[in-house]
Amino acid sequence: MDTEVITVRTGSQATVVDITDRASAFVRGRGDGLLHVFVPHATAGIAIIETGAGSDDDLLTALDSVLPADGRWRHRHGSPGHGRDHVVPAFVTPYASLPVIGGRIALGTWQSICLVDTNGDNPTRQVRFSFLPG
Repeated sequence: MDTEVITVRTGSQATVVDITDRASAFVRGRGDGLLHVFVPHATAGIAIIETGAGSDDDLLTALDSVLPADGRWRHRHGSPGHGRDHVVPAFVTPYASLPVIGGRIALGTWQSICLVDTNGDNPTRQVRFSFLPG
């Protein structure tokens, strides 16, 4: 297995960051196999979603609707409402596994690999790419 860790700046507000190009560069020329994408943080996730047409903003709106950033959470350190950030990975898992065929990720036409980060307290994230040859 080959692996690499990248750093992604997410800023101080909830965001969806497209990391498809970086993942594609990691698998380029590797042949067939499996790409595993993992974010080792308790308050972020990986989503396969369309970007650029509003779906990324819709995802954040949906998360805000289901998991409001208010005072209801028992986990209370950090910014107000931060407890919900610790629940986000149950909805947007911290990993995704994707097929790689001929050194290219086999994504659908409108699919992108995205880091989803609702936690403005941590503006920098790590993402691990791992390639398992097939």
